[in-house]
Amino acid sequence: MTPDRPQHPAPVENRLMRLLHAVSRAASPRAALLLVLAVGLLPALALTLVSAEVYESVTDADGVAGLDRPALDYALTLRSPGADAAVTGFTNLAGTIGMPVIAGVIVLVMCLRWHSWTPLILTAAAAAGSLLMTVSGKALIGRTRPDLADAVPPYESSASFPSGHTLNSLVIAGIIAYLVILHVQTRRAKAAAVLVAAVFTLAVGLSRVYLGHHWLTDVLVAWTLGAAWLAVVITAHQLLRRLPGRQEAAPGSPPRRRH
Repeated sequence: MTPDRPQHPAPVENRLMRLLHAVSRAASPRAALLLVLAVGLLPALALTLVSAEVYESVTDADGVAGLDRPALDYALTLRSPGADAAVTGFTNLAGTIGMPVIAGVIVLVMCLRWHSWTPLILTAAAAAGSLLMTVSGKALIGRTRPDLADAVPPYESSASFPSGHTLNSLVIAGIIAYLVILHVQTRRAKAAAVLVAAVFTLAVGLSRVYLGHHWLTDVLVAWTLGAAWLAVVITAHQLLRRLPGRQEAAPGSPPRRRH
């Protein structure tokens, strides 16, 4: 029985690793990380464009978009003054004020506790990319939100597609969960980080439909785009951690324990 041959990286991956190694040596690991993220943002934006085209085709054919009105009608049956106030307060956590404040506090604690700027760099880069995707998608489609008669105040006037609250909350919660996973040791803690991020993102998306601020398809596409960009950011960081001699020094690596 012949022994398994060691698997070598593909030629393209090999060239990419050499390029990152060169940038890392010439500048810094963080410069290499930002380079990968900048390159990775291009396919993420391309995915936004493709999603916009597919979205228009689907809505013209009344495909998945046929769920929009039934979903909103069902949300209307669930409303009550107390529930409306509670859901509005919750969704504000993922808004333009709440999310930066919450994420900023968590990232600050991470930076101080782990003596690393990586949480700040990764979170800022992830948030910048998701914001750019949100703005691009809204400008391309310009979809009108549900009627104000079906929405819970305070009302919003920007374009409906995609849901910025949903996209940004998925990316930021996801990157924070990823950073936690890198530094905790137990499987239970890792699973808890993933579960909290997933439940939070799911709840934010559904809250946008409940309040009548977005159609269901706005939320579905936001989940897809957010997951794609999050994968790019995590892949970029993992590539950097694999550079020769950078396993311990790469941003986000837990410090080596002394025995």
